[in-house]
Amino acid sequence: MQLHELKAQEGARRAKKRVGRGTSSGHGKTSTRGHKGQWARSGGGVRIGFEGGQTPLFRRFPKRGFNNARFAKEYATVNVESLNVFEAGSVVTPDVLLERRIIREPLDGIKVLGSGELQVKLTVHAHAFSASAKEKIEAAGGTVEVI
Repeated sequence: MQLHELKAQEGARRAKKRVGRGTSSGHGKTSTRGHKGQWARSGGGVRIGFEGGQTPLFRRFPKRGFNNARFAKEYATVNVESLNVFEAGSVVTPDVLLERRIIREPLDGIKVLGSGELQVKLTVHAHAFSASAKEKIEAAGGTVEVI
């Protein structure tokens, strides 16, 4: 059996409901929309959040405080274990990480996280480091430099 020979089981696929096709189908004339009114019209209905003129829920709730979501920095993260691919004594920069495809895009900066173990002595240049990552890089004899 090949892929193009596969067929759905009998009764597994139902035909699309075709409204407005005569009276014998039972979906003709008003096409299941009832008589008149906003929902019967083409393009009828209301926008999301509309409550018939009543003040909508999202406007009734008080808006308080500050949310950092718009201003938060989004870092591209790299774990120390993925730095083992470099030769001992090499300098690891964001450009090198991009070139080696360890990160896909730099976003707002690079942050090195401490997951895994590091066996090579490296000089790592990044925008941010977790405490454990800094500790592991220095334990392996390397240096950490914040850019």
